[in-house]
This record gives sequence, C-alpha cells and structure tokens, in this order.
Amino acid sequence: MTELKVIEPPVAIQAEHPLCVDLDGTLVKSDTFVDSLMVLARRQPGAFLRTPAWALKGKAHLKSQVGSLVSLDVEHLPYNRPLLDHLRGEHAAGRKLYLATGADRELAHRVANHLGIFEDVLASDGQVNLTGRNKLQLLEERFAGFDYIGNALPDLPLLQGAGEAMVANPHLRLKAALRSRNVRVSRKFLDRSQLLVALVKALRVHQWAKNLLVFLPLLLAHSFHRLPPVLAAIGAFVCFSLVASATYIFNDLLDLEADRVHLSKRKRPFAAGDLSVAAGVGIALILATAALITASFLPRTFLVYLLLYLVTTLAYSLTLKRVVLVDVVILSSLYTIRMLAGSAATHDPVSPWLAAFSIFLFLSLAMVKRFSELQNLRERGATPTNGRGYLLSDIEQLRSFGTSSAYASIVIFALYINGNDVVHLYHHPNRMWLITPLLILWVSRVWLLASRGLLDEDPVVFALEDRMSLLLFLGVVMIAYSAL
Repeated sequence: MTELKVIEPPVAIQAEHPLCVDLDGTLVKSDTFVDSLMVLARRQPGAFLRTPAWALKGKAHLKSQVGSLVSLDVEHLPYNRPLLDHLRGEHAAGRKLYLATGADRELAHRVANHLGIFEDVLASDGQVNLTGRNKLQLLEERFAGFDYIGNALPDLPLLQGAGEAMVANPHLRLKAALRSRNVRVSRKFLDRSQLLVALVKALRVHQWAKNLLVFLPLLLAHSFHRLPPVLAAIGAFVCFSLVASATYIFNDLLDLEADRVHLSKRKRPFAAGDLSVAAGVGIALILATAALITASFLPRTFLVYLLLYLVTTLAYSLTLKRVVLVDVVILSSLYTIRMLAGSAATHDPVSPWLAAFSIFLFLSLAMVKRFSELQNLRERGATPTNGRGYLLSDIEQLRSFGTSSAYASIVIFALYINGNDVVHLYHHPNRMWLITPLLILWVSRVWLLASRGLLDEDPVVFALEDRMSLLLFLGVVMIAYSAL
C-alpha cells in the first residue's frame, strides 16, 4: 500500500526566503540521470558503452553527454505527489521557488517548463556538478537566505545551511546524519510504497507459476513417487524462479520510460520510483548468482538449459521483443525450454507428443498476449506506442494465428490419447478423452474473452485469477488421476 503523508508542525514559513528544491529523489522519486542511462542502454547501446570514457572527464560532463542523447519524458516522471501539491500551493501564494539540482540543466529546464512553478533553474552545466558543497556555495552567493528540500546525504550541508530544512522520502543515511547533527526538519513529504510490497512486485512472484512446467516431465513419466527426481525438480523450479525474477527486473529497468506511459505498467516499482535502479541491479545480480550456485548441484545439462533460458530472455528484452512474430515464437520457446530443463534435471525424457503439444499451445498463449494488448488499446481508442511493431490492423491476423495454433495443440493431444504410450502409462486410458473437451472449453474461452477486451494482457495472470480456469485445471488433474 502506497504511503502518502505530509508531516507539518505549526511553523510559520519565512516568506522572505526563496524555497529551493532538489530534483532527483526529492521532487522526482527516481534519479533522472540513472533513468537516462537506462534509456540510453535501450536505444543506443553503442553510446552507452562510451559512458566510462565520458565519466573520466567528470560527472558533470557525463551528465551533459547523456542528456544530449536522451530526452526523458518529463510529463510521466514519478513525481512526489505530496511535495508537488505543496509546491503548487506555495507558488499560488506568491512564493518564489527554485529548482536546484545536480541534474543536467537541459533536463532540469524541461522539468521546470513542464511544471510551470519555478522562478529559475540552478543545475549542472557540463563543467560543474551542482551537488553538495557546490550547490550550497551557489545558493549562498545568490540568496541572502534560503529554505531547502532534499532527500540524500549530499543534501546534508544544504539542509544545515537552510533557514528551514525539509525532506522528501529521506534516505536512511541522511536521517541518521540529521539526528547526529541536531538538524531540525520542519516537514517530511513521503510518497512511497512499503519496501516489502515493492520488492514482491518487482520479483513478480506470481509469474513463478510458469516454472511449474519443470515438473511436467516428472509427472507425465509417473516418477513422482521417487525422492531424488522430486528434489531435482524442486531445485530446477527454484533456479528458474530466481533467474526469471532477475530477468524481469532487468527488463523493467530497460523499459522504465515505456512503462511510465502504460496504463498499468506505470505502477511497477521501478517505473513508479518505489525502488531505485541501483537496488534493481543489485537484486538481479544476487538472484542470478543464487540460481547458478543452486544449478551447480544439478545435472550439467540442466545448467545448459538454464543458461540458454537466461541468454534468450536477455536477448528478448534487449532486441527480439520488438521484432514482429519473432517475439511470440521466442515467448513460446521459453515455455518449452522450461520443460526440457525439467527433463534434464530429473532424467525423465520429454516425449515427441508433449513437445509438439507444448509448442502449439504456448504459441497460442503468446499470440493471445499480443492480441489482448492490441484489443485493449483499440477499446480505449489508443494506438500502439511500445515499439513492438504490431498495428491495430494486425488484430484479425493474430486471432487467426493464435486460435489455429490452440486447436492444433488439442488435435495433437487427441492423437496422443489414441497412441500406444497412453496404454503403457494409464490403466484406464479411455478416461483421458474427458480432458479434451475441457481443453477446448478453456482455449475457446481465453480467446473469446480476449476478443471482448476482457482478458488480462498476461494469460498466466488471467489463469491464476480466473475461477473457471482453476476449476477446469482441477478437472484435468482429477481425470488424469482417475485414469492411472
């Protein structure tokens, strides 16, 4: 739950003092320079690799170079809402406000122009990095006195020198430093989600349901009564869940700006500024390392599939997600890789029937994901802006691709039931035919709801939250169990 809070003791504002406001982490919950780096890495990876050379000439030069290549969408930045409301009230009352920031001046001016409440902008200019003591010196030279709002440890000297010190989403180190120096803070502007809630959202724990596919070879081979393969499958599930969360974080970091203009994705922790990019990078590295360590206890072939999944997912996030049709083929292949990895971990082979069934079914799910995105856009009268290359006119073609692929998977399942493999694995193989209408009902319902614009853009989320889908899945399990 997001915490929105303004703490205001009864203190009279010194109207003669201009109010100077920091940008990164204060007025905006994220760091605009780091956000710009992420956008640069996405759009111009070659230029991103030159940033170490620019940094050798100083941080101000680095900010200037990045700012000349990246133009952040200032309208959709994650502004601190209580602070922004306060500033607008002060501006309406006639108080002079100044944006005093270490961000590059071009970006700072665009933020100020967008908000329309600042008297002037004081920012880094390519030569001087306007933070800490540099910022304090400039404010003291320009004003006889000033009030200041900051958020991080570099703001400490400014808060000490301000007539009235205020903070917004203050860092722990800043709060400790303020207490140790007895600096009185008159107001706190808090706008952030609880850390644990934001972390769970960033990890996308609900998406771990996809990794249950590693258990499928074990279950279909009826090896679940033996402890070693069960433990191996659990280890495989843990590895894929950790790697999946790491790649989701990586993808979110690269998609910061695109997510901020999306109706629902703008609430993701990194896009909303509830978690920092630095925290995201650190968490992703820890998760990936833990996954590789766990995988070292499993068969080497499993590690190969895990690395293949990691590389394919990163390639998808960087480039392939914007290539029409290739993106859905990659998405469907990631499901199949999970099954192959589960087979490698437990030494239970994936039959040709299972491989064929999964390829067509997962391709249909990938298609319905893209179809529902376009359908929801059309329902709102909007046009695609995520750079994936699909047009609203592609909707009917995607519907054709997806539905034909879905029913092809059911045909394969029916042929499998009629084959010799089922006779060897099940005492009552004819009962497996009862699964066929349930599959037909589910895929038909998914596509019908997608056509009506009622499907969540992620079919996995839909399946986990949809009561009918859960009942149908339970029916499939009960039928398969009765056929044993």
